[in-house]
Amino acid sequence: MFTDTSVQEIEILIGKSQKAFEQYRQLPLSARAGFMRTIGEELEKAGDELIHIAMKETNLPEARLRNERTRTIFQLTSYADACEKGNWLDIRIDIADLQRNPIKPDIRKMLVPLGPVVVYGASNFPFAYSTAGGDTASAFAAGCSVIVKAHPAHPETSDRVSKAIKDAISRCGLPEDLFIHIFGSAPELGKSLITNHHIKAVGFTGSFTAGKALFDWANQRKEPIPVFAEMGSVNPVFLLPEKLKESADEMAQNYAGSITLGAGQFCTNPGLIIGIEGQDLDRFVTALGLAISQIAPATMLHKGIAKAYQQKKALALAQPGTSLVASGTAVPDNLKAIPAIASVHGKTFLTNPLLHQEVFGPYSLVIRCKNEAEMLEVALHLEGQLTATLMATETDMRNNKFLVAAVQDICGRLIMNGVPTGVEVCLAMHHGGPYPATTDSRFSSVGADAIKRFARPVAYQNWPDSLLPDELKNANPLLIWRTVNNELTNKEITA
Repeated sequence: MFTDTSVQEIEILIGKSQKAFEQYRQLPLSARAGFMRTIGEELEKAGDELIHIAMKETNLPEARLRNERTRTIFQLTSYADACEKGNWLDIRIDIADLQRNPIKPDIRKMLVPLGPVVVYGASNFPFAYSTAGGDTASAFAAGCSVIVKAHPAHPETSDRVSKAIKDAISRCGLPEDLFIHIFGSAPELGKSLITNHHIKAVGFTGSFTAGKALFDWANQRKEPIPVFAEMGSVNPVFLLPEKLKESADEMAQNYAGSITLGAGQFCTNPGLIIGIEGQDLDRFVTALGLAISQIAPATMLHKGIAKAYQQKKALALAQPGTSLVASGTAVPDNLKAIPAIASVHGKTFLTNPLLHQEVFGPYSLVIRCKNEAEMLEVALHLEGQLTATLMATETDMRNNKFLVAAVQDICGRLIMNGVPTGVEVCLAMHHGGPYPATTDSRFSSVGADAIKRFARPVAYQNWPDSLLPDELKNANPLLIWRTVNNELTNKEITA
């Protein structure tokens, strides 16, 4: 139904995207924000048609998809609001001092858009992390044109969302090629997108293998470009002794729900649970296993993900020293994900790198440490993660300062007494983490700070006020908050 875009076509389309960028970057912040709000309106207007298309392609339930579309519209409107306010521009102004010897120049700095951005749609969030998702929204807010490669698991959904964006472009009178939508899964297509000299940044959510390939291609260019790739996470949970004694049964129920939420198809799924051997951990594991065994298998997004889950789960369970604690009821349906909890001793985990790898689906591995020192050793041997969780009392936290510091070093979001599933869209959120969770832990893919990924700083020195961008002019016509001579203010510069 959908024809793959050829490498030759890619070259032409990217050239068109560059021309659209040259026009779009000149628009005021208010126009960018208005365009993004219009996309939200068009997604709402797509109504049940869009929901039913996505249900057919992804096997996700209607309620989940309606909620995700609402979240996607919220992302667009909240990033639009942030774009218009301009705080993300990080404006710094140091006024000239003509009395100083030597004279201090007038220097004014702000962020400017990078250029055309390539976005790769995610399979597990057909709206919020795909065609009109956070990467696309933040690129538009930054002033960039966007080329989206549809995820092959839901091409029709992506195409319908693409139509909503195109309709918004038409309504706002913007360049037609501000947004370009393409299809294809061949490696040479991905490489041709990344290596074209007009492309200035990449947004990606998916597997480590694909994300690392994009990152390598981007860095092998004559002009390397940033790749903001989210590539998975096992989101370790540390059960500290006093909290475990107090709340083992309650924690087990909460984590059974978190592990199996959405058939475990979340990048924040808790894949490792680390505790210290003893009666309290036994009680937790027993309760968790019982809860998991009572959760019905859920349909996964598509055959590829379901097959990968079955294979990786089987491989993990086949490792020496790993035992199955509990499993859901088997069903004769290859798309169903059967939940499972496994267990392994800390020493075995430390010597087997395969057990550190993500099993994408409703699976979690309990690591039984012999003492707090081994728990700390496990933390020190974990790779970068999107999240890490400490289930702990205040006494636990004070008694385990080295563990807390070690866990902080491996994650982008450090949770206390909660579950990692659920990512709030707000300015304080950080949805990123040290490699290999992402390729750049300094940046978030969620919240208005995501806009900064697709912009770079430029300092204007000794420019006449009349030639400066409105954002930097003395009168501050946009009423943006700016740091002027080291003081934060939204007032005009009068002297």
